[in-house]
This record gives sequence, structure tokens and C-alpha cells, in this order.
Amino acid sequence: MGVPDKILTWQMIQPTSRNKKTGEEIPGRIEKKEIPVPELKPGEVLVEVAGCGVCHTDLGYFFDGVRTVIKPPLTLGHEISGKVVAGDDAWVGKEVLIPAVMPCRKCYLCKTRRGNRCLDQKMPGNSLGIYGGFSSHIPVPNIDLCEIKNRGSTPLEHLAVVADAVTTPYQAAKRAALEPGDNVIVIGIGGVGQYMVQMAKALGAGVVVAIDIIEERLQKILSYGADFVINATGKSSREISGDVKDIRKQNALPVFGWKIFEVTGTGPGQELGLALMSFTSKLVIVGFGLHKVEHSISRLMAFDAEIIGTWGCLPEYYPQALQMVLSKKVALEPYVQTRSMSTIVETFHEVHDRPREKRIILIPDF
Repeated sequence: MGVPDKILTWQMIQPTSRNKKTGEEIPGRIEKKEIPVPELKPGEVLVEVAGCGVCHTDLGYFFDGVRTVIKPPLTLGHEISGKVVAGDDAWVGKEVLIPAVMPCRKCYLCKTRRGNRCLDQKMPGNSLGIYGGFSSHIPVPNIDLCEIKNRGSTPLEHLAVVADAVTTPYQAAKRAALEPGDNVIVIGIGGVGQYMVQMAKALGAGVVVAIDIIEERLQKILSYGADFVINATGKSSREISGDVKDIRKQNALPVFGWKIFEVTGTGPGQELGLALMSFTSKLVIVGFGLHKVEHSISRLMAFDAEIIGTWGCLPEYYPQALQMVLSKKVALEPYVQTRSMSTIVETFHEVHDRPREKRIILIPDF
């Protein structure tokens, strides 16, 4: 452990785009670079990266035209665990999670506990200058760091996924006002949805129904929090709604009060979430996509129902989410795998072409 001479990083030089005249795709570029170690400002520390998870958001920036606040070149990656190697002496040597969104702590939203959507927030790999987690080190403010204590045999790099894939469902549950005994539907059990299922159950949900199009995922999640699963392959929203209705009837469950978490970020997933809404239900939009859907919005009035958006997670919730992992209430090991960071280009293309069953964490190997 020590202060490096340079930060070694994999920078997105340009995202994937299209030639305006021909429509031909112009491949994006990610290149290995050396950048200077910045002079740390008061309240900043330098974190040596142990691991950085590959998130759907990173793929959106690189492949799908989702814009970053800071224009390329910059380093992507916002799901980070590591060790503090420089800066505030009180932090040096500590293992930490870096929040995926870091509020300004000064604005009205921050002062009213909505700092997860602070308009001046900093996000590694997007709005924290050029710095992101796909690198050897990253400078960050220390105010929102989450110290990792007593992690036992859990590898530090595996805990990177807590910084987004686990904490985002925790924030979503908070936004839904999830209470013990509430019945839950999770649409999409990929990289974040699998933790949404686990988090809901760990927080005391009554019945959890998981919906996906991959049967292997569905069978696996039955061992990690789901009570019932529905394979949506080839089915219409009406048919899936019928499957949910059957589960309700066969298990004497109410038609009202369900908490529905849409995690796919796809048009069909969002349409299904809307179709499943009923009396006093809440639909929480967790996944991001560029699709548009139509809905008879008056149904919200008739059902006294709600549609809620959720973004990231308040840094102050990180210790609770981390403890749920360290106490094994939420399982990481069955849902993560590690690769060398030098495989970033191949990994991005592989995950974009077909989402992986396990969250991939890239480990610096410079």
C-alpha cells in the first residue's frame, strides 16, 4: 500500500456512435492510459481500487448513447470497493465502499433527505471529473465513504457490488415504504433484480414473486428469497397478470397493496409493471431505459395507486445495506464473478450482447 506515481486507468476515449450520413456504426474506444495523481484537496482521499463492478449504466454510456456529464475521455465505473492509501490520516488504511452517488450536502434536496437525487451530486465514472472505478486508484471526497468492518472471509473486491447493485434495491425499498408483511413482485432478476428479491425478503416482505425470461435465473432465485416465479417468455402482460392472479387466489393473498419493482428498464418490463398495478399498489421504477410506454393514467386515481421513481442510494444507507451482506441476509457469492480489468473491452461487449447471470467485477491487473 502506498501513494503511486501515476494512476493507471482504462479510459473511454469515445462511445459507440453512428455516421450521420451512412448510418454505419462507429465502434467505441476504451484505451489504457496513465494519468497524473491529482493533488488531494482538503476532505479528499485516494482509494486504491480492489474491484469495480460492470453495471448496465456503464454499458449505456458506452454503447447506447446515454450521455455522461463529463465528456470523454473519462474513466467509467461507479461500483467500487478499495482501500484508502492517502489523504486524511483518519481514513488511511481503511477498507471502504465508494458511494455511486455523492451528494453536495448543502442544497435543499440534501437537507430534506433526498440527497440521492441532489442536482450537484458527484458520480464516479460520470460527473467526478475524469475519474472512475476502472482504474488503479481514484480520488474521492471522504465525507460519504462507507467503512468496511469485520468482512470476515468475504473478498474485498466482491463487496464492490454493494456500492450499487445492493444499495440501489435498499433505496428502492425505502422509496416504496416497504414494511414487514408487504407482498412484492420483482420484474427482472438480473444484476440488480436478484438483489431486489433478496433485499425485499431480508426486510421482511411476505410473499415475493419473481418474473423473468430466463428459467435458470428463476429456479436459482427460489433459493434466495423468491416464493414464486413466473417465466414471462412468449407471454403477454395480460397472461402474466393472470399467472399472478392465480398465485394470489391459490395462496389467499389480497389483490391490494402490492409493491411492484420494475428492474429491467425495458419497454415490455415497464408495460408489465403498469399492467400489474391494482388497488393501493406502488410501482417503483428501478431500471433505466429509453423506451416509451402508453398507460391509462386515470387507473392511478381509480386504484389510489402510485408510480415512483428511484435513483441510486443515500450514502447514509450504505452501512445498513453492507451489514445485510456481511450478516449473510443478502448473498453475494452466488451472484458475482471476477475478471482482470485488462479484459474490460471484451467484457463490455460480452455483457452488452448477452447479460451475464453473475455480476462481473473487474480487478486491477496493471
